[in-house]
Amino acid sequence: MAEEIDEGVVMRLVKGVLSHGVDGLGPMSSSKELADEYLRDSSYSSLENRVDAMIRWEASKNFGTGFVTGMGGLITLPVSIPASMYANWFVQARLAGGVASLFGYSTSEERVRTFILLSLIGDAGREVVKNAGVQIGNKVGMKALGAIPGKVLIEINKKVGFRLITKAGEKGIINLTKAVPILGGMVGGTVDGLACAGVGKTAKGIFAREN
Repeated sequence: MAEEIDEGVVMRLVKGVLSHGVDGLGPMSSSKELADEYLRDSSYSSLENRVDAMIRWEASKNFGTGFVTGMGGLITLPVSIPASMYANWFVQARLAGGVASLFGYSTSEERVRTFILLSLIGDAGREVVKNAGVQIGNKVGMKALGAIPGKVLIEINKKVGFRLITKAGEKGIINLTKAVPILGGMVGGTVDGLACAGVGKTAKGIFAREN
């Protein structure tokens, strides 16, 4: 399946998820703005409490018909993906970016954005990083990609994109032969809360400062 997918399609998907999720789109604030909301809230006694609260509350929110249809046909890719699935991905990326921001990382940094993408695929991230030629230990963390070339980051991003599209294809819910809007019309669906929480916890493990 993955061999049949054009790399341009994959990279457009990756850029879309990062741009719309991490940088914000329409009524949805950016990852940094999300983090700032929690940083301003003095009711939290520690950074870890803020991170855990963000993961818990953001994963429980309902991004359903009103949110998705409000974006209309703003997002198009040469691959037909149900709006609910794409919304899941960029909401998850927004949460992962929020976690990164709480730990003091800039979501505009390419290395950070690569780790945000890796958060979306959980434990498979280690395999992706290794397949890109990066030697890592048992844990994928910020130190793992500390000084590798930008072209390797791009390769990792591409491999994550292939993973996302291939997983969708295994469920028989994408069409690689048409160029159609992926959002627009009366589309329903909500974020899978458990999956989103899993992404948040993965991001926490990645971005937590290492001694």
